[in-house]
Order: sequence, then C-alpha cells, then structure tokens
Amino acid sequence: MNTPGSPKGEYRTAQHEGNPVTRPRSLNIAVMALGGQGGGVLVDWLVALAERAGWTAQATSVAGVAQRTGATVYYLEIVEPTPGREPVMALMAVPGDVDVLIAAELMEAGRALERGLITPDRTTVIASSHRTYATQEKVVPGNGLADSAAVLGLVREASRHLIIHDMQALALSHGSVISASLFGALAGSGALPFPLADFEAVVEASGVGVKASLKALRAAALLAVDAPGAAPLSLPADPMLTAPRPLPERAAAPALQPLLDRIRARFPRAAWPWLGEGLARVVDWQDAAYGAEYLDRVAPFAARSEAVVIEAARWVAVAMSYDDVIRVADLKTRAERAARVRAEVNAGADDVVGTEEYFHPRLEEALGVLPRRWADRLDESPHLKAWLAPRLDRGRRIHTHTLRGHLQLRLVAGLRRFRRGNRRHAEETAHLQAWLTDAAQTPDDALAAEMLRCRRLVKGYSDTHARGSSRFDRLMQAALEMRGQPDAAQRLAALRDGLLRDANA
Repeated sequence: MNTPGSPKGEYRTAQHEGNPVTRPRSLNIAVMALGGQGGGVLVDWLVALAERAGWTAQATSVAGVAQRTGATVYYLEIVEPTPGREPVMALMAVPGDVDVLIAAELMEAGRALERGLITPDRTTVIASSHRTYATQEKVVPGNGLADSAAVLGLVREASRHLIIHDMQALALSHGSVISASLFGALAGSGALPFPLADFEAVVEASGVGVKASLKALRAAALLAVDAPGAAPLSLPADPMLTAPRPLPERAAAPALQPLLDRIRARFPRAAWPWLGEGLARVVDWQDAAYGAEYLDRVAPFAARSEAVVIEAARWVAVAMSYDDVIRVADLKTRAERAARVRAEVNAGADDVVGTEEYFHPRLEEALGVLPRRWADRLDESPHLKAWLAPRLDRGRRIHTHTLRGHLQLRLVAGLRRFRRGNRRHAEETAHLQAWLTDAAQTPDDALAAEMLRCRRLVKGYSDTHARGSSRFDRLMQAALEMRGQPDAAQRLAALRDGLLRDANA
C-alpha cells in the first residue's frame, strides 16, 4: 500500500527478516458522485482500465443519504502486477491516503476536503464546477446557497494538482454524460500511468453511447492539458441575483400591447423592466385581464420613489402568481418541461422517457379549488370533512408520460378558467390587498420598500406556504408598530433577514 506523502509512481522497500522487500506501486482513487451522475459507470471504466493493463483493481461504494440526492463515495485501489502475490487492499478511503479525487459536483469536492481525502502533497483533484443544490441549501427561506468561490479556494489550496471545469456542460455539449468528461479529464491529467488510447478502448468496449462518450472524453482530456485551472470563469452565478430583461417594444400578442403602452406612459423608466417581467409572469399564470389587474395594483405606488415602484413591481407579481394545485399541474404537463427532461437525460428521438410525479394534497388544497360558497358549506359539515380527509390527504404517484396520468393533470390545470371564483383566490386576494394597503399608507419610502420586500417570505404551497404566510404576517404587524420611528426600515430589514436565514423561526 502507498504511504501518505510518498512520491507517486515510485517503488518503496521495507525490511523483512533482514532482507529488503520491494512493494508494488498502488494508486488510491476516490469518486464522489450524486445519484444519476454515472458514478458507478465511471468506476467500472476505471476497473476495466486497470485490468486492461494487467493491474489488480478493487472497487467499493458507500451510498449516501437524501440530503445530497443519493451522494455516494466510491473507492478504488489499483495495484500494478504482482506475480505470485495477492495484494491486500482497503475497503474505504483513508484521510491522507488518496492519490486521485474525482468529484462530479463542486460541493462534493468540498465534502471530500472536509473528510480529509484531499492533501496538498499527494492528491490530484478532478472536479466539475457546476452545482446541484443540497436540501440544506433549499430549505432556507432566503438564499441558503453555499459560497462556491470559497469552497473552490479551499480545494485549490489543499490539492496537489487541480483540474476543474463545468464537466457537465462539456458532456452535454457532446451529447454525453458527465462520467465521460470526468474520465477524459483524468486521462489528460497524467495522474494514472495509462495512455489515452487505453481510456478510449475502455469506452469503446462498453458498447453504450460510444461515439458521444468518446467525443466528451477527448474534449475533456484536451481541456485538462491545455487549461487545467480555468475554473473561476465557470463558477455558477447566484440564482438569487437576476436582472430583468428590457421592456420589449412590441408585445408577443396584440392584447398585451396596450399594457406595455400603459407601463411606458404611467410608470418611471427605471421600473419598466421589472414591470415587464411581472406582467409576463401574471399573464402566463392567468390571462391578459389579470395582467391589467396587476398594473392596477402597482399603480398606487407609481408616484413614490423608484425603489418603492420597483419593489412593488417585483413582489406584487409574485403575490398574484401564487402556487396552487392548478399551477403545479399546468407546469408539470407543459411541452417545454418534457423537452427539458429529455435533454437532461440525453434522450434520443426514439427513446421513451417516463416521469413519475409525487403529489400529497391536503384537504385544504382540495377545498381551495372549489367555489368559495361550496367550500364554506363543506367546512360547516365536520362529518363530511372527516370522511373526505383520509381519501384526499394521501400521497399519489402520477405517471405524466402515460395518457391517463397526463389527462389527470390536464384536467386539474383546466380549472384555471374558474380560478378567480375559487376559495384560494379569494383568500390570497384579501391577504394581498391588506398588505398593499398597509404599504401604500406608509409615508416613509424606505419603510414602504421594506414592507414590500417582506413578501419574499411567502412561497410554495401547502405547509410551506402556511409557514411563510405566518412569518410574513408577524413582520407586517411589526412594521405597523414601527411606523414613525427613524430606524424603522433598518429594523424591519434586519428582522426579515433573520427569518430568511432561519427555517425554524
């Protein structure tokens, strides 16, 4: 076995009963991958690569948990030919004893560093700079994303040699998967004593997606040789920091042109892009008449400061396009979503791609799509509610690629035309109007802008929406109590930021 810090590729000797014994060269490789990234395929290729050269190979894996979408640690030891001797190999990576670390996502490299699998005197790190966000990042009400640049800096400092690029994008550009580009980067790194031709032969022997995989392999190998350290340019941008598109000159549909003209005539120029984005959002959610209603709701803020108008344009649109079961069913059955899923799995024209959607509607969601008077009558009947609850409040798995599953969701999405008359819309509209009235009646522009920004706490549907709404209501009550105080805006912003950081507050 290699000893930590030993020069790569050298033979070492040990004393055995007074006689020097030459130990064979061995290389230890750890692969950190998420579910669906082909980590198992990559390890199979590595085993085949070693055995093709006559080396002994042993691979193990330890499956992860759902917080990292099935993150798995694969460990591989390869030992050069040892005629007449059977090498003894470990079952799991040991801190300080890894020669090559392959990470199929940036934070997986950070996780390897945290486990001590990267050492500056020994480890070559090959990683993809793209992000797949963990559950811990998503559950935070605000921006809970880890600092990619900080993690990259630590990995760069701790590794002996670092090759990092967006390996997923590179693979997709060649019609392949990330395991092929990572395998190619390893070939180009020179970390293993095998020529590129051997890597290519292993992929060819696999017999699946050979042409595309070879393209991705060769491109990644060249990238590893020519520009191994260009990673900062490909770090993912913060998805919370997005800029609106300019307001278009002409609307996509004639019915929307008067709304664009109204934006230009009645609102300050600085708010035009935000109003354009908000208008597109609410029209997609409902229709052009709902877009006119959106502008009506923002109009009372048109004479306020630019900051207030922009925040109104942003958050009124979000509030008016709330998530409900109708919206979820609509989005899950759109053609562009099916096309995106097919692209993500690199499906060919003749491939059949199936999707299974999990739904767990509560009785409240079912009542929400009913006309308000019907829902109120059901609320008055405890026995009927008790009978309905167990029949509605249970998980369902719907296969949207089947005719039956697709039609089920399209039926729910078709309730969109009746949405303005249902209970949920009446409740959301009342909540929205109370919020806007309080903000409009607040003379302090800084405080009014912060009150509008507080809508960021309300998101999702079901329990997530209920928790966010409860926090939002507490903030609005605090804002009303702080009116007239000189530091009210700063204090409200601090309270909001605290709630956004703490999912359990």
